[in-house]
Amino acid sequence: MELYPLRFKPILKDRLWGGHKLRDVLGKKFKGTGVGESWELSGVDGDVSLIDNGPYRGKSLKELIQSHPRELLGKPVIDRFGEEFPILIKFIDAQKDLSIQLHPGDELAQERHNSFGKTEMWYVMDADPGAELIIGFKRDMSPEEYQQAMDEKSLPQYLHYEPVAAGDGFFINSGKIHAIGAGILLAEIQQSSDVTYRVYDFDRRDAQGNLRELHTELALDAMDFKKRDDFKIPYAQEKNRENLMVSSPYFKTSYLELDTQTRLSLPHAESFTVLICVGGAAEVVLNSWKIGIQKGETVLIPAAAAEVTVNTSESRFLKVSL
Repeated sequence: MELYPLRFKPILKDRLWGGHKLRDVLGKKFKGTGVGESWELSGVDGDVSLIDNGPYRGKSLKELIQSHPRELLGKPVIDRFGEEFPILIKFIDAQKDLSIQLHPGDELAQERHNSFGKTEMWYVMDADPGAELIIGFKRDMSPEEYQQAMDEKSLPQYLHYEPVAAGDGFFINSGKIHAIGAGILLAEIQQSSDVTYRVYDFDRRDAQGNLRELHTELALDAMDFKKRDDFKIPYAQEKNRENLMVSSPYFKTSYLELDTQTRLSLPHAESFTVLICVGGAAEVVLNSWKIGIQKGETVLIPAAAAEVTVNTSESRFLKVSL
């Protein structure tokens, strides 16, 4: 396999709550408004990313995994996931509040949907004044209390609202009720799953005037009704070194703030590495390959690479591996 940093074509998704920040802040190319998500790196059926640079340009992520599985993913990843790419990287622009939702864990998702569950993390890139996330309940709830709140359409008053600012990180494990509030632009790292249980949508209607489907019954068995304070990610921000944010069974994420040439050690032969640029600009160097990367762009480094060099005077990254 020819080793070089792989860039992919963004997969843009129109959403009822989408806006224009993916274009105006991150440089994604589209006209008008209403684009809510840019899928940067995906192996999800029907939305598989296409390589956009170098000798493999035009090939899909799945094609490259099939032809070079160990070199791209790493043997431990293959042993665990086969030739499925195990994470999904997105940028999300919430011009309006998203629906209140949750995701099932692995066991329930496999049983019901033949899918991975969905544990995810968010890194806030931009937030309007007063912007908030919904994360969990403000007190322990019983299933009966929850059902009564649903019947009375009063669920929002029982939920925890968390003010946010750029640079905040959040870990959303499966089962936790949540929603991204209006005015937030964030990077999302998640298990490779598109299974979502929507439980409350403020009686909004889609473009055809229809109420969107709710998954009330499915959500009951998947929901954590306890109040939790485990969602905000404390992390250091020391320059020119990796600052661990999340170490979970599903992904490991570190924050890097760089202002000089930096050599990054990679989990050689163990896992691929994803670099998500969340600020500034840089050049990523692997062997004889150099690729520019700026805020709002993502590159995949194959597992066969032992290290890369990042040339920069000012940049910020999320570094993700398994």
